[in-house]
Amino acid sequence: MKAAESRETRHNRAAPYWAAALVILVVVGVSTTFLDFGAFWRGYVLDMTGPAWSYILVRRLSQAYADNAWTRFFTPCRTLALFVLFAWGIELAQYFQLYDSTYDPWDFLAYVSLLIPTFLLDIRTR
Repeated sequence: MKAAESRETRHNRAAPYWAAALVILVVVGVSTTFLDFGAFWRGYVLDMTGPAWSYILVRRLSQAYADNAWTRFFTPCRTLALFVLFAWGIELAQYFQLYDSTYDPWDFLAYVSLLIPTFLLDIRTR
């Protein structure tokens, strides 16, 4: 019978794919500032890609496995919860006009549209 694969081995095997996803998300997200493909592109794509690439960075998914205080604190569920609270907090601050910006209720969905699949992939590869 084959021995169970270690968490470190699984993480390190998936890290190059997470790195590729990170690069793609950053390039697509940042390109919204200099390419114009319409209202959806300008209004939602960065809101979709930003939380997902940030999740990959904070969880250190694109790097070699490490077991330290950072990685023990930023578990998948805790990271997801913090990111959703932060993103939705920003949108609520816009709703209450705490700073000069435009409130858009569709942003709530945009923030989690790639964040939740990223979280689920993280759980699956963990």
